[in-house]
Amino acid sequence: MKFLQSVVASLTLSLAAAPAVAAPPAPTASAATALKPAEGDFVVRDFRFVSGERLPQLRLHYRTLGQPRRGPDGRVDNAVLLLHGTGGTGAQFLRPQFAEVLLAPGGLLDPARYFIIMPDGIGHGGSSKPSDGLHARFPHYDYDDMVAAQHALLADGLKVDRLRLILGTSMGCMHAFVWGETYPDFMDAMMPLACQPVELAGRNRMWRKMAMDAITADPAWMGGDYQTQPLQGLRTASDLLALAGGAPLRLQADYPTREATDRLVEERTAADLKSLDANDLLYQLAASRNYNPAPRLGEIKAPVMWVNSADDFINPPELGIAEREVKKLRRGTFVLLPVSEATRGHGSHTWAVLWHDRLAELLKLSERPDRKSTRLNSSHTDIS
Repeated sequence: MKFLQSVVASLTLSLAAAPAVAAPPAPTASAATALKPAEGDFVVRDFRFVSGERLPQLRLHYRTLGQPRRGPDGRVDNAVLLLHGTGGTGAQFLRPQFAEVLLAPGGLLDPARYFIIMPDGIGHGGSSKPSDGLHARFPHYDYDDMVAAQHALLADGLKVDRLRLILGTSMGCMHAFVWGETYPDFMDAMMPLACQPVELAGRNRMWRKMAMDAITADPAWMGGDYQTQPLQGLRTASDLLALAGGAPLRLQADYPTREATDRLVEERTAADLKSLDANDLLYQLAASRNYNPAPRLGEIKAPVMWVNSADDFINPPELGIAEREVKKLRRGTFVLLPVSEATRGHGSHTWAVLWHDRLAELLKLSERPDRKSTRLNSSHTDIS
């Protein structure tokens, strides 16, 4: 199950040699694992989706750590929005590989200094989703809807009128780019991890369509009004998710024999079929259908520190997309983590030890009084 969670929650020119990944400063594991977030639900009344569909009450579940603080101008100046991946929830950021590096005392995002906000996106976790009862009659949400709902949670629910940082992983990475274009004056800095800011096409679209087709082609799906889960379709979708999110080096090292690998597949599949809902997964994958921030990347005002991993099946570096698109950003840099025993494929996005130094760089840059005149080299690609 742990393997599946890392997969699903994971579910984006000058070349300079960068220093090796340094150990993160100070935080203690015991303090991080003791984190007790406050949880709540915010209801948006009569939410209208891009499709034209409406929901009388849209529920957004969220977790927070720390307290908001207002600066001399009266606006919140310490809020950090953490956005999860496809199939995940905000709880993913409480896992040790993230929390024990960044959220513990002395960490870069220490809740004693920052107001940490971790929402569950529409269709995920404790937020409104098809499996609540509407099934295939649930509105067909997309990433614009998800970001609009997140904005409503902040502005109307939590009374947060500015973000110090948006950090998003996988789907949350894509949401970060949508945020930067839709609300360009709302955030001081952006750190998208593990995505591309372009239309989903090629292999990335293929595996998603295959997973969705597997569900809808299963006779047991019954147009979304199934009485029991369409296990045949879910099994195929689960297998595709595992392949897309896996890291070849780690999988080979951790499961070096046929028997060990077969046992992993059997155990993971059994866990998936107990926990996944077909409509929820179908909607989650379909939400990316019209995502394409590429034409408006130049409208993003905040400095962007964009990090991908070279062993990411979903965002393979050989496509050269990032090197091309980063040039459109006003203040952006792209970092490609090289393959190593420490990287986790697509899931490298939540292993903060791999990129915490880049976050420190971004926070330092964006807190300078003269940051509006400081420009990251938007044609720079960093191989670290």
